[in-house]
Amino acid sequence: MAYQNIDGVRVWGNPDEGALAQARTCAETGNVVQTLLMADHHKGYSQPIGGVVVYDGQISPSGVGYDIACGNKAVRTDLFVEDIKPRLTKVMDEIARKISFGVGRVNNEKVDHDLFDDPDWDVYKAVGKQEHDKLKALARDQLGTVGSGNHFVDLFEEAGTGRLWIANHFGSRGFGHKTASGFINLAAGRDFLANAPGEKMDQPPVLLDLSSELGEMYDRAMKLAGRYAYAGRDYVIEQVLRILGTEANLEVHNHHNYAWKEVHEGKEVIVVRKGATPSAPGQVGFIGGSMGDISVIVKGKDSLENRDAYYSTVHGAGRIMSRTQAAGKMNWKTRSRSGGQITVQQMLEAVRDFGVELRGAGTDESPFVYRKLQEVLDAHAETIEVLHVLKPIGVCMAGADEFDPYKD
Repeated sequence: MAYQNIDGVRVWGNPDEGALAQARTCAETGNVVQTLLMADHHKGYSQPIGGVVVYDGQISPSGVGYDIACGNKAVRTDLFVEDIKPRLTKVMDEIARKISFGVGRVNNEKVDHDLFDDPDWDVYKAVGKQEHDKLKALARDQLGTVGSGNHFVDLFEEAGTGRLWIANHFGSRGFGHKTASGFINLAAGRDFLANAPGEKMDQPPVLLDLSSELGEMYDRAMKLAGRYAYAGRDYVIEQVLRILGTEANLEVHNHHNYAWKEVHEGKEVIVVRKGATPSAPGQVGFIGGSMGDISVIVKGKDSLENRDAYYSTVHGAGRIMSRTQAAGKMNWKTRSRSGGQITVQQMLEAVRDFGVELRGAGTDESPFVYRKLQEVLDAHAETIEVLHVLKPIGVCMAGADEFDPYKD
């Protein structure tokens, strides 16, 4: 087997001590069946990113995290990269202009969607009319916006065929963030919209019994946020297809911050994946690298090791440098950073050398802050099969002055 068993935690790749300590805390809290770290793991809030915790009858709002249903959608288009190379600059300009990136952004074009008639909005009515109305209005305003941090809209060339792919990465935006913080508040006996006391990265996970009223409410709210994230990613892909004047002939769409009811070894369990992609046998997923690296489309293998992984794999390359280390500390009065290890020039040279047309992005998202994707893929070689290798040709992200503490 390619994984290590460290204090009962199954660990793929090189163990990160901070993430491992968080995983141990998760393993010791609640009705835990198994705790795992994928090869791209690093520290997160409460449950590490790249961490998977399997529970018996419990669900974890802190484990799913603040960006509920963060994930990726990737589509293969009818175009070849050669078809758009002469207009790539204009295409990337149009993507940056047409799609809303950044913290707290609202969509320039209001999106009507039958999601807003979903009966699961009643969960928020049970919390209070003010909470329901505020969250629904926020969700309407932000549907189809991308956010900041590591969230993106990219164009890719498929290795070997030259096919043009589009992919995006984001979740349920402010609606999901307020849903997560609201249920963490309720679990602590606070009001849904209360300002929570200072959160500690290494605090134990917040757990709810799925059979409890609060657990059932969170489960419904999480699933609504999941449908919202799918709708947002669908909308953004459609926008890019229109800009390109083409259609999709294949799509891959998955969450990687979510809790799933699954049956493993004949028993129903709750699998909480934070920064981990589901990889059941035959299941297809997108795994993104940095803006100066490959991304891939993968398929889960029917193997013993994949079963041991609770059908989970990496969601990306994994950070090796924190945002503050890379970009420095932010002075919000001057909207400038200082003390970063990566310069803008270094980032731009690296991206240019890789042949990428870049819009937005800060040095905290430069290729230097991530592992090479192939390294983490190699650690999971017995669990996933790579179907398509994608090289970025255009990357669009929020600007360097945007910062979102819950981007993962």
